[in-house]
Parts: sequence; C-alpha cells; structure tokens
Amino acid sequence: MANTPPSAQTDVSKDIRYRWTLLRAGGFKLDAGSMFGLIPRVVWSKSVPTDAQGRMEVHHNCILLERATDIPGAQIAPRRILLECGTGNKLDEKMSAVFALEPRWVCDALHEVGCDAKDIDRVIVTHLHFDHAGGLTRRPIAGESGGALHAVPSFPNATVHVQAREWSDALANRSVMTRTYYRDHLEPIADRVVLTDSPRPFLPGAVVDREADPPVPLEARMSEVAPGVQVFQVPGHTWGQQAMTFKDASGRTVVFVPDVLPTAAHVGAAYSLAYDVEPYTSMVSKRWFLREASDRKWTIVLDHEPGNPVRTVEPDGKGWFRVPESSA
Repeated sequence: MANTPPSAQTDVSKDIRYRWTLLRAGGFKLDAGSMFGLIPRVVWSKSVPTDAQGRMEVHHNCILLERATDIPGAQIAPRRILLECGTGNKLDEKMSAVFALEPRWVCDALHEVGCDAKDIDRVIVTHLHFDHAGGLTRRPIAGESGGALHAVPSFPNATVHVQAREWSDALANRSVMTRTYYRDHLEPIADRVVLTDSPRPFLPGAVVDREADPPVPLEARMSEVAPGVQVFQVPGHTWGQQAMTFKDASGRTVVFVPDVLPTAAHVGAAYSLAYDVEPYTSMVSKRWFLREASDRKWTIVLDHEPGNPVRTVEPDGKGWFRVPESSA
C-alpha cells in the first residue's frame, strides 16, 4: 500500500485528455425515505416514484477513461482508467433481493464496449461503500481460489485509488450502516491500494457556517492520481469521500460526483441521505460543490442517477442551482 501526496496538476498534465464512456453497470433499489433523510415524503414523492416496498430506482454509473493524448516529456498516463465499479457480483440471493439488484455488473458493461477487466490500469472510487466498491472484487471462477473470503480482485493489473481517511474508516467499519464496508471487497485488494491524502475543505474542528466557502482554493485541495486526473474531498456522506475530475478529448472538464449529489432529485440543499455520517457537512459541501461546478462550467456525472446522469450546473434564479441534462 502506498501514499501519494496532494499536488497541483502540472502544466504538462493539464494537456492530457481522455476519451470517456459512460458505463451503465446495473440498476438496483434503495429505500426512498432513507435516500431523502429529513425531507418529508409529501415533498420528494412528487418527483420520485417508489415501488410497493417504498424503494426508489437508482443505478450504478461508472466511467471508462481511455487516454486520448500523449504529451512529450510527461509521465506516461495509464491507457485505461475505471472510475467507480458499483456493487459487483458477490451479493447473495437474500441481499440481492433486498436491493432488487439487476443481474449485471461493471464487467458486463466493460465487455459491451470491448474492454476486458485485465485491460484496466487504474481504478478510482469515490468511497468504499458496497454499492461503489463491491465490484473491486468478484466471485472466483473454476480453478481460482478466493481464500476464506471467496473473492478475488476483479481488475488484476490495476492499482486502486482512494482517500486515506476512507480506507481507514472502511477497515474500522466507521459508518452509520452496519453492513456497507464488506471485508470481501477490501482485504483481497489491500496490496494494490494507493492512498491519497487530499486537504479537507475545512480544517478539522472548524465551526463552519451554512453558506461558507472553503478558505483554500480548489486547485490547492486537488491531488493528481494519474496524469490529467485529479481527486478532491467532498465530505459528509463519508469523511473521506472524493470526486474525480479530468479533461475530455473536446476540452471539457468532467467531474464524477460522489454521494453529495447521487441523483438529480437530490439537488436541494438539505436533500441529504440518512446514510450520511454528517448531514450538515453534506449540505455545506453540496453548496460549494455546486457553486464551483456552475462557475467553472463543469460537466458532471451523477453516480446513482437512473435517468441521464450527465448534467451541467447553473443558477436557478432563486439563490440555488439546477442540474439540466447534458450529453456524454
């Protein structure tokens, strides 16, 4: 396991571009009340349908990056990077039924675009909850041994990149949920994890106002985990949750959004998840994140949006923001 220090992107890395493919890695369902926390059902139910068990549809959205440029003098960027990997294929029949999990996972989506798991050089995940990182490992096939955990790395040639705080919390199971950091998606990849320690938006212990902006510019809080690919912390859902950003072949800045904004229906300031370790922090993070996205004209990709997850961010004329659909 290695650590990478936070660093501003180099001038050379700024010129590296990636082609990207949105991977739809299977739908599932989560309890809608839990997904909207303190927001009353009478409010969110106007736009979010549920099934007979009160569950809403969500999705596993991932991104395949493929290097589009080679820059003389630059560290060679990895050829293929996977952003996020969903639940995977290891949940038993009971848990699959609880979440109405489709029999489909990220490797199915990769195969559909002509990419094999062994072709992935790096995997970057927002955080290590099972529905974001369970796909880091898979069921062994005939002739393989998954050991006591009965799981093997899904991407045999890839390093896995995550925030150091997130890895520590995952190993210690520091979460409001009793079962979300599964040992079988952590221990089999422990020898290939690369930890990043990006600066937090606010100093630990700081008293932060609802509409406060981080005192340090975003560029100083970014860490480069591959040439042209940066991460930065967006705490609240977990303490070590991160967003990922890169430039695409057309020059757009694309940001993969963690669970600070899992679906477009969560754009409201207080629309936080009951699963968040710090709902107030989530609200503060959402505000500065959306402001940055609007000011910088980001294209964002939402990790759980069941419709079109590719969005832009713009002011709504009422002091907040909206997230209209865009294109990949």
